[in-house]
Formats: sequence, structure tokens, C-alpha cells
Amino acid sequence: MAASKKPRKPSADESFELYDLKVEVTAPKGGKIYCGAQPGDSFELRGEMLHLPPGQGFSIYSLGALLPLLAAKQRPVDANDWMATDTDVACPDPNCSTRFRITRTGKRKFQHSATTAVKLRKKVG
Repeated sequence: MAASKKPRKPSADESFELYDLKVEVTAPKGGKIYCGAQPGDSFELRGEMLHLPPGQGFSIYSLGALLPLLAAKQRPVDANDWMATDTDVACPDPNCSTRFRITRTGKRKFQHSATTAVKLRKKVG
């Protein structure tokens, strides 16, 4: 088993970066869609905030399947990690032909103290 990397030490300014994401529905031409989506439907994730275009919905079942991946896709990963290269996720309904393409669209900087009440541990030694 490969050795895991040690977590990075906190930066002096308590900052960290997350990727903004766009999730777009794709489907093969003529593919059966059961989740209520249409090819081209999308939403954006900016920080922790999910933004839908006006008048567009999104299946809670599809969103439930995507949520754990979105948090991971927001974070920097090793270039060899599959999370850095794989972009398409199947609809959770095995009979639905849709895929959800997750694209990193930019980076956003956050301050630890603005996102949680838990204090960073001070560097020892």
C-alpha cells in the first residue's frame, strides 16, 4: 500500500482555496431520460453555494448522488488521482442515460476563521 501524504501545515494567513464547479447534464442523442433533466441543464457551485439558472430545477436524487463528489472535486488533488481527470458521473437511475459533467471553472480563496468556529491548532515546535 502506498504511503499517504501528510496534511499541509496551516498557512500564516489561514487561507485555503476551493475550485468553483459547473455541473452540466449530457445525454446521448435519443437516450431515455428519467430524472427530469434536459441536456444542457446545469448548476454552479461557488464555495458552498449552489446556483441554478432561473426557472431550472434539478432532481434531488441526482443531486444526492453528486454531493460527495462535488466536495472532493472542489479540492486540489494529486495530478495522478482519478479525481483530477474523471469528469462524467452517471445518473443514479441505472435506466437513465444522462451523465453529469463536472468542470472546474476557477478558484476561490477562503479564510478558515470565516468558515468555522473551530480554531486552527498552532504549530508545535
